[in-house]
Amino acid sequence: DAPLQLQEWAMASNGKFLLSKEAQGGGRFVHWRDARADGELRDKIKWGGVKGHERAMEKMHRCYKGRCARLCDVSRQSIVFERSEELLACLEAMAIDQEIVLVRVKNSLHPQAALPSGGYRQVCISLLHVTDLTERLGIALHVSEVQLLLQPFAALKSDEGHRRYVEARNARGE
Repeated sequence: DAPLQLQEWAMASNGKFLLSKEAQGGGRFVHWRDARADGELRDKIKWGGVKGHERAMEKMHRCYKGRCARLCDVSRQSIVFERSEELLACLEAMAIDQEIVLVRVKNSLHPQAALPSGGYRQVCISLLHVTDLTERLGIALHVSEVQLLLQPFAALKSDEGHRRYVEARNARGE
């Protein structure tokens, strides 16, 4: 399962999560409020994972000249929204969460961001999860990424869309 904060933010903002490919017969995304009450549906959510070793090394060398401390999106999760007001409500819930330190908010929803992003848009939040437990485990300084997406943009994150993104990223040397 995802960290409880993700689930709480999605609940507070009418957020959705991506379903696994096997479960997508009824749609690609599910409201957390529905999945929370249905264990079978909850088990079909595709929770974000940890970036693979090969891609982490590639990004560290291509983008950050070998400086591993700059690699900030080793773990990530997306929350999807039907309306921009819901996305804003989620961002506000994150901002007041006492266990979260917002490191960076990158807003590519702004119209001027369309060209560099190839039209794909999101709000990307880099954050720290600081609790007694994360401090004891030595991971309180681990920067995670939460991507907040409007559903039409989230729908572009298909296998084919990701393949095109990887090709463009590789062409840019990122």
